[in-house]
Amino acid sequence: MRSPVPGQSPDGELVSDSTPLLQGAPQAEAGEPRSDRSGGGPSARALAPVCCSARYNLAVLAFFGFFVLYALRVNLSVALVDMVDSNTTLANNRTSKECAEHSASNKVFRNQTGKRYKWDAETQGWILGSFFYGYIITQIPGGYVASKVGGKLLLGFGILGTAVFTLFTPIAADIGVGALIVLRALEGLGEGVTFPAMHAMWSSWAPPLERSKLLSISYAGAQLGTVISLPLSGLICFYMNWTYVFYLFGIVGIIWFVLWIWLVSNTPETHTTISHQEKEYILSSLKNQLSSQKSVPWISMLKSLPLWAIVVAHFSYNWTFYTLLTLLPTYMKEILRFNVQENGILSAVPYFGCWLCMIMSGQVADYLRAKWNFSTVCVRKVFSLIGMIGPAVFLVAAGYIGCDYSLAVAFLTISTTLGGFCSSGFSINHLDIAPSTLLGNGKLFSGSLLLLMYLVPFSSPSSVKVKCRTGPSMITMDTDTEGTNK
Repeated sequence: MRSPVPGQSPDGELVSDSTPLLQGAPQAEAGEPRSDRSGGGPSARALAPVCCSARYNLAVLAFFGFFVLYALRVNLSVALVDMVDSNTTLANNRTSKECAEHSASNKVFRNQTGKRYKWDAETQGWILGSFFYGYIITQIPGGYVASKVGGKLLLGFGILGTAVFTLFTPIAADIGVGALIVLRALEGLGEGVTFPAMHAMWSSWAPPLERSKLLSISYAGAQLGTVISLPLSGLICFYMNWTYVFYLFGIVGIIWFVLWIWLVSNTPETHTTISHQEKEYILSSLKNQLSSQKSVPWISMLKSLPLWAIVVAHFSYNWTFYTLLTLLPTYMKEILRFNVQENGILSAVPYFGCWLCMIMSGQVADYLRAKWNFSTVCVRKVFSLIGMIGPAVFLVAAGYIGCDYSLAVAFLTISTTLGGFCSSGFSINHLDIAPSTLLGNGKLFSGSLLLLMYLVPFSSPSSVKVKCRTGPSMITMDTDTEGTNK
């Protein structure tokens, strides 16, 4: 079966799919079989098994890297619920009693030795939002440095720096709000280089017909990190002390860094234990995507409509995703009134669904392209459409269900789960449209194209300030947006 998309060539592949965004990349010969152009022939794939392969080992290590990355990012969202004196929040919250207290009273011992701070809602918003002010600064430098030194060291030290700063969070909180805000911004600086670095590595490692699968596996770690860290942070706060949330995840990040530096290489050529068959398979599948262009074609990039389509998609998706990621535990506490233990578990449920969807969508996307001859552009558009429209519908619906706790959690879970389809849509479309060009010591250009994508979603001059209000038939949470002139 071939995809019902106009403009196909006789072999079922879209003509535009084999043409890079920028001109100058050598194309395959007209008589060359399609399988050889797009990912290595059947014999090549037969000689490069999946099990224990270097490329899938990289995907697994990247999976755990992004697991740690998002665990370090979201643990404060739950810990902050326990760090703040609840009387300070309730004093300024006019709708905290709109929903009835429903947590079952129990006599389970809860450790309350952690220090509490009198931070109002605006201060909490600045603390939660400060991470992203650091995050936007290293996006473009991250892509550039990755093209010079490789993604291995950049990604490794980015996560290591975040882990080390996380260990100092309790000390910064004791010093004052300003110190904590600066520390979180520094953590953002470290995490800002991670996605550009990872994309730069995959441009050297991912055969085209395994691209959705490999990238979905690696980036699914972000969702599982959220799934595990949210309830685990809640349990640690409930039974131990909120300070241990930062100590635990910080130490895990350092352990991952050691494994990453030991086991990973920037390219197949420099990998010490990769089999000859797998190396040849990867290199032969990518050779026809190389461009002879020696410099970054900024003008052509800025004039590219496909590029701007990805920018808009990233901006739209990330606006919603990171708002929920940052504020969902606060919504669970202030509006639905779950305690910290329930809060962490229920806040994680939507991201568990997203994790499953990411894994599934990557398999399905590559299956449609490899077995059913669906064009790359068709698969990317369909998966992006599902991953954008679906979450929007259920997120809007969640605003109109009032204090129905079960329905609120269900709608938020469905919304976030459907967003997982985007991992095989616009999220990896950068590697589809960008020719790999030789820069410097053989570094590839795809990472340089990516850096523009990740600056825009976090460049909005808004700080998250939580305010609660009652709607016509709903409880909502507002975010105040401040212009740059304020």
